[in-house]
Amino acid sequence: MGVKCGIVGLPNVGKSTLFNALTSAKALAANYPFATKEPNIGMITVPDPRLEELAKLINPKAVLPTNIEIVDIAGLIKGASKGEGLGNQFLANIREVDAIVHVVRCFDNDNVVHVDGQVNPVRDKEIIDTELLLKDMETVEKRIDRLKKLAKSGSKSDVALVSIAEAIMRHLEQGFPARTLELEKEGKELLDEMFLLTNKPVLYVCNVEESAVLEGNAHTRAFLDAVADDQAEVILISAAIESEIIELEDMDERMMFLEEMGLQEPGVNRVIRASYHLLNLITYFTAGEKEVRAWTVTGGNDRTSSCWSDSH
Repeated sequence: MGVKCGIVGLPNVGKSTLFNALTSAKALAANYPFATKEPNIGMITVPDPRLEELAKLINPKAVLPTNIEIVDIAGLIKGASKGEGLGNQFLANIREVDAIVHVVRCFDNDNVVHVDGQVNPVRDKEIIDTELLLKDMETVEKRIDRLKKLAKSGSKSDVALVSIAEAIMRHLEQGFPARTLELEKEGKELLDEMFLLTNKPVLYVCNVEESAVLEGNAHTRAFLDAVADDQAEVILISAAIESEIIELEDMDERMMFLEEMGLQEPGVNRVIRASYHLLNLITYFTAGEKEVRAWTVTGGNDRTSSCWSDSH
């Protein structure tokens, strides 16, 4: 199955640097807003030691890992839901992805300009959340209008859908993302039909300085408190470290560099695993003399037990 994740965030938070580390695509990463105007698209090869072990056992003619498509979406600003900046383009791009990788800046550096003048990851998150909520409210309002017209026929099912849609609207108006709303089967189906932006699963990536990649800092602690009820995953990563890792072509040099940083693996591996968990995905293998291949498939109902993890 094809899987697409979109990297989002305010300008200058490290989105394109992370994209380069994930894909080694060398996308433009610059210290000014809107360095990314058109979405950069790349493919991530999913690292999996199980595939390597199968290949050693069978010695096939070809080894084919599975991939995730990653999209580096233009930086968003206040007013995007009304078309400010690159808002319309941003929102159209994000609607097409399966999951959102939301990068927030959690490092201080006077040489890297912040669009709002100071580093505050909680505020930055809220800016994007607000724009997505406003766009979703616009979508739901249009659906309510259509449902009310249908409900005039007196159909009980249409009347019930109006009530559900209005409940979704109230949830959004209170500032809560659609993914946190508990609904019965009929409500979930209506929610899925609307393809709301805030209904997409979210992985927050806190981009920190090198010294904070293990324990975090004051910014990450404040951010974790802010998203405690957000039904999203959070990981710490240093885009600066990741950009250095991809410059090292020799695997032994990479491992030595990671050890010096106190890390066991590149942060991009954790991003990929978290994305799998977020989308309830597992890896399925086929093996033969011709090829050993990994496939991405949907896991069972228990997302925690079925996701790809270090223990598999």
